[in-house]
Amino acid sequence: MSGFVTFISAGPGDPELLTLKGAARLREADVVLYDDLASGAILDLARPGANLVAVGKRAGRPSTKQHHVNRLLVDYAATGVRVVRLKSGDAGIFGRLEEELETLREAGIGYEIVPGVTSACVAAAQAGIPLTRRHTSRRVQFVTGADVTGELPQNLNWAALADPDATTVVYMGRRTFPALVAKLIEHGLSPNTPALFAESLGRTDERLVRTTISELAEQLARGGAASTAAVIVFGALAEGGSS
Repeated sequence: MSGFVTFISAGPGDPELLTLKGAARLREADVVLYDDLASGAILDLARPGANLVAVGKRAGRPSTKQHHVNRLLVDYAATGVRVVRLKSGDAGIFGRLEEELETLREAGIGYEIVPGVTSACVAAAQAGIPLTRRHTSRRVQFVTGADVTGELPQNLNWAALADPDATTVVYMGRRTFPALVAKLIEHGLSPNTPALFAESLGRTDERLVRTTISELAEQLARGGAASTAAVIVFGALAEGGSS
């Protein structure tokens, strides 16, 4: 089967954080299938006349089904055009990349993956902190705060997540963080563990909040639904830097 798909990791939304390779492939594309969080100014880099197709998935909102995204990738590539799948953050981190790759493999369609900046790295950089420290916080761990149903996963490694010497980053955890914190405290993590809440990274409405895991859990429990993307970092290193 003819056609080729390039998976481009768009980062948090700031086009200046897109890699040079990603920008070059985007300018060459005939069709761009893009996520909600990978839209805006980044799409301005696409060549004039390219077919831009929104296939975003957002919690609590009408979204494109994954099987439909998979079908579009195959159908467009089958026509022999240059297809870009523009995904937010780094596509390999909680981005359903594997499901789309498997579909292309089964259809005999070639692909490449262009890595990008994940929101954990952007949050730390914007807050002026590292994610690791030489003698403490030697380990950084990424975890999803939501399973396929949108609820807190039940099979998480609680001992690892409650490790005070690790830096932990929670993706898609705004709604489930209160429940997550309750489990962490139950497994021995101090409620006063520093936490960094970062939302709308790389955008004009970017917001960074430094607090503790217990205080953040209370704030999020009161906050209700929100449409902005956020990432949460907790551990000793979340306390440092500048706001």
